[in-house]
Amino acid sequence: MTPLPRRHLLAGTAAAGGLLAVGAPGDASAEDRASAEGRGPAGGRVDKPFLALLTEAADARVAEVVDGLETVLGQLNNLGQARPAARGLRLLTSVHVWGDAAHHHDGALIAPMTRLVDALAAAQFDDGLYDQGAVHSPPDTAFSIVDLGLVYGLLDADGHTGTRAIRATLKRILLKAGKGLSTGGVHTPNHRWKVCAALARINSFWPDARYTRRIDAWLAEGVDRYDSGQYSERSATYAPIVTNPSLLTLARLTERPALHAHVRRNLDATLHLLEPDGEVETVHSRRQDQKTVKHLSEYWMQFRALALRERDGRFADVAATIQRRGADQTFDETPLGDFLAEVLDHPELAAPLPDATATPTEFTWHDKDCGLVRIARGRTRTTIFGGTDFPDVHAISSGLSTNPTFFKWRKGTAVLDSLRLSPQFFSLGHFRAEDVERTADGWRLWAEVRAGFHLPLPPQHRRPDGRYPLTDDGRFWSAMDFPHRPKEWRTLRTEVRIAEADGGWNLDLEIGESAVPLALELCFRGGGKLTGVDPVPGQKDTYQLVKGYGTYASGDDVITFGPGNGSGPRQPAVVDSGERYSWMGGDLTPAGQRVLITGRSPLRYRLTLR
Repeated sequence: MTPLPRRHLLAGTAAAGGLLAVGAPGDASAEDRASAEGRGPAGGRVDKPFLALLTEAADARVAEVVDGLETVLGQLNNLGQARPAARGLRLLTSVHVWGDAAHHHDGALIAPMTRLVDALAAAQFDDGLYDQGAVHSPPDTAFSIVDLGLVYGLLDADGHTGTRAIRATLKRILLKAGKGLSTGGVHTPNHRWKVCAALARINSFWPDARYTRRIDAWLAEGVDRYDSGQYSERSATYAPIVTNPSLLTLARLTERPALHAHVRRNLDATLHLLEPDGEVETVHSRRQDQKTVKHLSEYWMQFRALALRERDGRFADVAATIQRRGADQTFDETPLGDFLAEVLDHPELAAPLPDATATPTEFTWHDKDCGLVRIARGRTRTTIFGGTDFPDVHAISSGLSTNPTFFKWRKGTAVLDSLRLSPQFFSLGHFRAEDVERTADGWRLWAEVRAGFHLPLPPQHRRPDGRYPLTDDGRFWSAMDFPHRPKEWRTLRTEVRIAEADGGWNLDLEIGESAVPLALELCFRGGGKLTGVDPVPGQKDTYQLVKGYGTYASGDDVITFGPGNGSGPRQPAVVDSGERYSWMGGDLTPAGQRVLITGRSPLRYRLTLR
């Protein structure tokens, strides 16, 4: 695998002129013409507002990076955290090499850049790896090496004499890291592609068969993408931050254009996960973001890259929307200015976007791989989820989809963030559907759980000394030899049917056969106003709808919900998260304003949302 020639916006430009200096140094007429036409170093047109936005944001970040230098160096020297140092160096490098930046070839940046690179070299182990959360970790090292490889490429293309020593140190770091990355292992699926991207970076400067063999070996496992477009981790964090950018880097640096198809399919799927305000649905994730709010900004360069590559107007619309929002606010994850280095490294990203085609606002999308349904109707968005891993694995653990939210509804700015059902049945916790299926008038979710009372052991399994093996009955462990005991079962079956009605939704719940108290938990976005509900004593931001209908208002948008289902000691206003959480002191309470509608099974109940 021969590395492709590296292109930068810096290549071929005048030393002080940046992207728009396409003439010889001092050729003012050429510079003026390029500026007026918005043309780049190879004569191609560029998106000047896009570059100006990134440049201004990157320049504005310099003081923050320099002022925080001691903190970042302390994290590296004391805790082994290389990523903040590598990312800080990347930011400073981008404005140092970029001719349009206020800090272009600013001598004041050389000292902090030198301190960062020297500290990174000192923290690197003999095997080329860093700790960063795990001892001698290849994947965590790869995150930093991808940044440092990008930095080396920009500095090398710029060729400024003031960075000669920095480049020499970076070369030693990168070559040293290549040894560990070409032999070491990983933890999670996305780590494979990040390690490959890091090796591809190093190989693009100093080709080595060890690097390409390792890349080939990881890619031979196949990219973990479902037919629906989601990767196996189903995450709005790791798709845009790790997998998509890694695959794009590999496609570019190792001549594998077929990898673009994985990114395109993921972005196609993501179009259906977008909320009108730029949030991305995460309820189906197998990672920690399944219980957090994520924003679209991390997908920016991927939507831009594919919009330009494939002239896709939908992707162009999303990229332009992120750019408009970025001009008005700070991104929640990666700071806006940090994207400049990526564009300098990959100049095709600076081209003007194709004409936008509005992303769809009317659709019903069923992702069978994830058990997820997304429905768009103008300003409303609905999520139906029946795809947790719990029915198959019966565990709560990192890397599993376990979020018990099965329904969400967004009506303009009024947001029902979560609808959950919590029966108090042997402390097994929330209802988690076994799947979601289409019906004649809507959608169906269902689940069956059971727990047993254990009967005496058959004679052949009894022990006179009473010392039976420690075994698991599905809820807890005990020295009872559970597998050999006959059982008397108790069963709880739940079915939820969901149908559109009068601009809103009807949700028909049927729960039985065991008789247990239960609570339907509606969690609305914080900041709105609830009416028609009663506070639950001792529970913060928690209310109960006892009778009639309640309302939740945010601005001019209102959701009406109900009816209430009474109250009393046999149907307490309590949510039971289950013993898997309570034993560990875990908390499954969603953020926001909670409303409980209580009852007791067997129960048939219709919840209406309007």
